[in-house]
Amino acid sequence: MEQEKKKMKAVKYDDFKGPNGVEVAELEVPELQEGEILVRIKAAGVNPVDTVLTKGYYKDMMPHTFPVIPGWDFAGVIEERGHAARRFEIGDEVYAYARRPEVKWGTFAEYIVISESYVAKRPANVSFEEAAAIPLAGLTAYQSLYTVGKISEGQKLLILGSSGGVGSFAIQLAKAKGAEVIGVASSKNHDYMKSLGADHTIDYHDRDIGETVKEIFPQGVDLIFDCTSGESLQQSLKCLKDSGKLVSILNQGGDLDPKIDFHFVFVEPNSNNLDHLRELVEDGKVKVKVGKTYRLEEAVEALEQIESLHTTGKIVIAP
Repeated sequence: MEQEKKKMKAVKYDDFKGPNGVEVAELEVPELQEGEILVRIKAAGVNPVDTVLTKGYYKDMMPHTFPVIPGWDFAGVIEERGHAARRFEIGDEVYAYARRPEVKWGTFAEYIVISESYVAKRPANVSFEEAAAIPLAGLTAYQSLYTVGKISEGQKLLILGSSGGVGSFAIQLAKAKGAEVIGVASSKNHDYMKSLGADHTIDYHDRDIGETVKEIFPQGVDLIFDCTSGESLQQSLKCLKDSGKLVSILNQGGDLDPKIDFHFVFVEPNSNNLDHLRELVEDGKVKVKVGKTYRLEEAVEALEQIESLHTTGKIVIAP
């Protein structure tokens, strides 16, 4: 007699209608394959990309299979292990950045089946909601500054869009390495950026960013980390040292001088990086601020809120 398949409540969409096209439904939990684990999701991070995906903007870059469950961040508890999945024990509390080659099984759900290679033990000193807010934004900042930017003690760093999810992690990761940080955001966020460790703050509304930076660091900066692009980036190029690097998570370099040491970063899953982030969080060097928690039934509201770009701290969904 065939065993009844496990069911779960999940947010899903069947076409590219944007946030209003998502709904909560009951779906079958995928069967465990070799090397996979079943995780009960306690919280899922919400990111701007989740809204972008519902509109189909990435459909030519990545294969999508409907119904799609949105969400790429989660923290939860391992409930089952597939054949040869033995890195973790049942009951272990883990977190992950769960972007896979196919857009299909996301994290706005009660369960996820995922290869254990994606997963790391979550920081023990924060809540599931805070842990779920780390992977995508934290890894983006980590890979941009540590892996690609190779930021080091004493270097001067300019972060464009430093009060957002990625920028907030970038300030703290740069300070953990002993860099000196200028954060760029509107003045209402300056106290928040300073609370994270920013040494200097600039309001992009007030003055030319590049000229203002040169008043602070006449020699210029060693690294620009761009989380906004557009006019802010163009203004900033004049304060980048000749030997400096530019790392962007938005601009792919088409409109930049080819002489610039430029790198575009599209964040990749990496459980070793997550292990290091966990250590930094547990050592108190990186803090996470969750602004608001939504239920699965409030997914439309959560996606619209993240799209507004007016969030302080991260927002999460707790099934």
